[in-house]
Amino acid sequence: MTRKRRMFDIELPPEDPAADGIGAETFPAGNADQRTDQRRGPMATAIVETAESHRARAMLEADIRAENDALAQEHVRLKRAGLIVDLIALDSIDTRKLIRDRTHAPDPEMAELVASIRDIGLSNPIRVEPGADGRYELIQGWRRLTAYRQLLEETGDTERWGRIPAGIAARGDALEALYRRMVDENLVRKDLSFAEMARMALHYAMDPHTGEHDAEKAVAVLFKSAGYQKRSYIRAFIPLVERLDGVLLYPHEIPRALGLSLARRLEDQPGMVAALKAEFDGWDTRSVMDELAVLRRFAGAEDGAGEGPRPKPPSPPGEPPASGKARTTFQLPRPQGKAKCTAANGRLEIRLPRDFTAVDRRRLEAAIVRLLDDIG
Repeated sequence: MTRKRRMFDIELPPEDPAADGIGAETFPAGNADQRTDQRRGPMATAIVETAESHRARAMLEADIRAENDALAQEHVRLKRAGLIVDLIALDSIDTRKLIRDRTHAPDPEMAELVASIRDIGLSNPIRVEPGADGRYELIQGWRRLTAYRQLLEETGDTERWGRIPAGIAARGDALEALYRRMVDENLVRKDLSFAEMARMALHYAMDPHTGEHDAEKAVAVLFKSAGYQKRSYIRAFIPLVERLDGVLLYPHEIPRALGLSLARRLEDQPGMVAALKAEFDGWDTRSVMDELAVLRRFAGAEDGAGEGPRPKPPSPPGEPPASGKARTTFQLPRPQGKAKCTAANGRLEIRLPRDFTAVDRRRLEAAIVRLLDDIG
């Protein structure tokens, strides 16, 4: 007995639904992709999904690159303006790029700066330029850096004083611009003497990397904003500072009129330099007033404007008259270094690399009273 197979007629939709008057809108909304996927094989579906993923990833990477480029440009702009600030280790900062305008004479304002930084911190970061091997070159802030180094030496606190806030400038600024910035910073900080400004011009001319090696012409480069008369005074001080380098302890204390008189005398009397050297030879403990008195004597009558030799106060009754440069000098070893002591008529001076303003006033007064009592 044989079974009869039943045949069922299956009506499939035509390839083009529009051919039978059936539009695409007859499919439920949102099922079009599902219908397409049903027609694709698994391999085709995977290829499409991978391509879409790569497209999305490429768009995301392009957005990230654009954002990073914008951030990099902003970083360069801030760095160029010196607005990127970081804590830089003191021992990684060099001061060789610019020839500094500093003398070896004591800076009376340094103790005040050190005390201010110790009490309230540094209000204005220094400015450095990246160098080789992770080091930095100082552009601005020599006194602030010196104060930090002094505080580190005094306290040994590397956590607090071992690093200094610094604005990191981009490399590539012209050397002339760096010198101008250094000069302008000093001019804003205080009224520089003509000797200090003359020394700046000399140092600029001495730098082998600058474009001007004539000190008098360097005055016009560094002091463009100064008037003609002021620049002429600076030029007049140049031979004075140059020829008496190492002879004077306080050239920055020379008034304008006295300096101009000395400059003329040096020009007219070449032997005056040797005479001044002989006068100051071995007199390392002289004060500002001592040095100026000698310079006024050598300047003679040409030193006008009321800056002639100042009369010495009369000696009190019963005291012998002052004996010129008669004095007693000696050195005493101390933990802070060598204490240089000078005893003269009416003056007892102790020089020691220590900030005595940090000592309690009552303790300091008591020590001086005991000293004077022991001397009798």
